[in-house]
Amino acid sequence: MNEDFLPITPEEVSSRGWDGLDIIIVTGDAYVDHPSYGAAVMGRVLEADGFKVGIIPQPDWKSTKDFIKLGKPRLFFGVTSGNLDSMLANYTPNRNRRHEDEYSPGGKAGLRPDRAVIIYTNRLKEAFPGVPVVIGGVEASLRRLAHYDYWSDKVRKSILLDSKADILVYGMGEKQALEIAGRLKAGADIKNINDIRGTVIARSDIKDIGEHIMVPAFDEVFNNKDKFNEAFKTIYLEADPRRGRTIIQPHGGRFVIQLPPAEPLTKDELDRIYLLDYARDWHPAYDRSSGIPGFETVRFSIISHRGCCGACNFCSLYLHQGRIVQSRSPDSILEEVRILSERPDFKGTITDIGGPTANMFLAVCKEWNRNGACKGRQCLMPSKCKDLSIDYKKTIRLWEAVRKLPKVKHLFIGSGLRYDLLADKEAAEYLKELCRHHISGRLKVAPEHTEDPALKLMNKPSFGVYEEFTTKFNIANTAVNKKQFLVNYIISGHPGCTLEDSLNLSLALMKKHIHPEQIQDFIPLPMTMSGCMYYTGKDPLTGRSLYVARGLRERKLQRALVQYDNPDNRRYVIEALKKLGKMELSKLFFAKRHKNAK
Repeated sequence: MNEDFLPITPEEVSSRGWDGLDIIIVTGDAYVDHPSYGAAVMGRVLEADGFKVGIIPQPDWKSTKDFIKLGKPRLFFGVTSGNLDSMLANYTPNRNRRHEDEYSPGGKAGLRPDRAVIIYTNRLKEAFPGVPVVIGGVEASLRRLAHYDYWSDKVRKSILLDSKADILVYGMGEKQALEIAGRLKAGADIKNINDIRGTVIARSDIKDIGEHIMVPAFDEVFNNKDKFNEAFKTIYLEADPRRGRTIIQPHGGRFVIQLPPAEPLTKDELDRIYLLDYARDWHPAYDRSSGIPGFETVRFSIISHRGCCGACNFCSLYLHQGRIVQSRSPDSILEEVRILSERPDFKGTITDIGGPTANMFLAVCKEWNRNGACKGRQCLMPSKCKDLSIDYKKTIRLWEAVRKLPKVKHLFIGSGLRYDLLADKEAAEYLKELCRHHISGRLKVAPEHTEDPALKLMNKPSFGVYEEFTTKFNIANTAVNKKQFLVNYIISGHPGCTLEDSLNLSLALMKKHIHPEQIQDFIPLPMTMSGCMYYTGKDPLTGRSLYVARGLRERKLQRALVQYDNPDNRRYVIEALKKLGKMELSKLFFAKRHKNAK
């Protein structure tokens, strides 16, 4: 009865000899028991602490039928939209509905609702009045206070209030979930839990809340973009586990209270989490649906660390995982490789050892433990801080140890890498070793743009740094007698980027014979710096006004200029050149190209 997995059916609960469950996790993803899937990690962490945990994956939300199938949990329901915000999972940057969902059986779309956390919580409250509901995961984490929602084009309330959940866990959440479970098991009332770091609660009064910062209320940020920026700036600057303070935001007659971020996990805590007894496969219920497409990309990959000190403004990681990098021990990673290599379906290739940015593994700063990530400066911008160090030699030794395992033929680094760190002279041997053994022909990097004003708004290094890196990359490949290539990720339509900036980007790429395949139309994710810029038209830290391409047509023109080699973009390129008064450049764009294009 699938004893290798957490139970998802009443029969699987009974097969374990259980008469009920302590905690039931409801997720918008299919159930894949692998450390890349948040619901699986949370379930295994709670199980390892002695709790009986079940999972309801992708329930039919049109009734309560699926929500009641595992019965009433003794402690609480945990709700997550899955590994992605449900709106991002369901819609393209142009707000069209997606036709595939890589986290669903067979890639089928439509198995998770829009605003899944709200819908699932409402169904649970309908089916089990009075049972605590804890919401978490990336959707809850990035909507924990008043936020701009791109898909409805308006400011929405905290998802805690919209969902009517009892408590919200933000960040990765293992410590918070264990603390909540332990207190409820000891008889605590969830309505009286006011002090767990990394959680958000809603109260009618704040007399029991200690030192805090009050940010502009929901009504203010809904009606005034400057107030929205004021609130965002405070939230952004306080998002640190060492120095972050409690933040309170009034919502009508209630107060939404964000407790300070949870403490980062230690090396030993991370090692324990990633070596729990995962089945490392999708649940057999999905075998007839050809499995879960997204799992194939991570099946034989390993997470080495959490957190990203790069803090790109368009990325949600700094608000979810934090800027403090938390790394596992090399011994733990080597043990996980051994576990994977013993699987009967292992073909000899480890596809990745990485994280948000692969070459931040083992990054440390003396300030992180004492004072947290610096409030007034960045770790990598405008250049790498002298206090940030990365143990490249230890990483190289880990790679060597992995390659020596008898069943491992290849180890590739599939995560993206920070090219500005690779351009650093301290990383020369790391880069050479990467090129010699660990690139499968193509290395992912993200210059994002060529124009420095745009890059500064993204919190990315100058394009000159990228050019310096490409020189070193080519030198390293020559030294190891390899011919390998870069996969360049580009963002179009970011706040501050004009149509002329996109033209300059296109011309710069054309000059370097770069034809980017990986182009991301900018998406204003909730509670990100760039999302704030998009909504308010200002830099929230400086108050400076910015140009923002809001209309779908201009966003399409900006993207077309960058992907000028696509015959379908010809008419959009011509339209863009006409708008810019640059039709003389059409010969440059279309000479010996698109011979068959209409």
